[in-house]
Amino acid sequence: VPAHRLCPPRGAGSNLEPEEHSMEPPAVPEEEEEEEEEEGAVPLSMAPGPVGCQLFGYVGIEAVLDQMKIKTMKTGFEFNIMVVGQSGLGKSTMVNTLFKSKVSRKSSQPGQEERIPKTVQLQSITHIIQEKGVKMKLTVTDTPGFGDQINNENCWDPIIKYINEQYERYLREEILITRKRKIPDTRVHGCVYFVPPTGHWLRPLDLEFMRRLSKIVNVVPVIAKADTLTLEERAEFKQRIQEDLKTHAIRVYPQEDFDQDPEDRALNDRIREKIPFAVVGADQEHQVNGKRVLGRKTKWGIIEVENPAHCEFPLLRDLLIRSHLQDLKDITHNVHYESYRVRRLNESNRPG
Repeated sequence: VPAHRLCPPRGAGSNLEPEEHSMEPPAVPEEEEEEEEEEGAVPLSMAPGPVGCQLFGYVGIEAVLDQMKIKTMKTGFEFNIMVVGQSGLGKSTMVNTLFKSKVSRKSSQPGQEERIPKTVQLQSITHIIQEKGVKMKLTVTDTPGFGDQINNENCWDPIIKYINEQYERYLREEILITRKRKIPDTRVHGCVYFVPPTGHWLRPLDLEFMRRLSKIVNVVPVIAKADTLTLEERAEFKQRIQEDLKTHAIRVYPQEDFDQDPEDRALNDRIREKIPFAVVGADQEHQVNGKRVLGRKTKWGIIEVENPAHCEFPLLRDLLIRSHLQDLKDITHNVHYESYRVRRLNESNRPG
């Protein structure tokens, strides 16, 4: 290359300082712009959104995941679950089986005489559970006496009132001028509804409860004590329940409207095919083939709770804890609580 091509000529006003190169693209003459517009080029205002930028080296953006993990392990998180169903369906045992600890109200208050109140009196109990350095503040809300009366009219009102009270408590903390750095979250993130193993259709009480509660909380229906049904009866019962839910337009969790992307939809579709889960709860261990397993001992053998061939408890545990726990909290905050917040603020702004 000739020397005069490497260095610019020293004309008037030139110096030896390096030239400043602009990061902006070179200006296009007006004539060329007009020609591009005539050819059908897309204007800048209609250009697509931001495009991914290729990095030339390691920046460390992925470290934010470690930061979030460390912060969560220090502060912990909250999870609130409600169990609803008639007495004797194994609600307390199921909660103990889910978290492999004595967290139900019945287990936490041994020695006290269990009596069913005349009305539904919701009772909550809170525990701190720690696993591999991660702390979780678990609140279990039980509904003794639900559906046990001769006249069960409006027996869901105390449950709806309790759920709305937790929304109201969070809203009052949120709208304060000087509010807490972290608002205590007592909102119900998931409601597990226990369907009696009748083998027939859903009762009017079951339909009315899920129709009302699915609008304000995430409802997960399960078939309680599924070991009392044969495999054929279980499959037929599940199909009838799915038909009832579809006929009455009851949207149980996970709702189709809230699927974020095709991957979530594919995963949730597989879950929706299995709902309601046919579950069996047990808080006692037994020896099976040299291993200690949770199960129920019968004359014909041991029903292993965590064996997918025996029941669908592992599917329920994965949904509530291992795969969708954060999604339950997100939908509670962004959908159910948001609907309550908008309604309450509209009521307060209404004249008169």
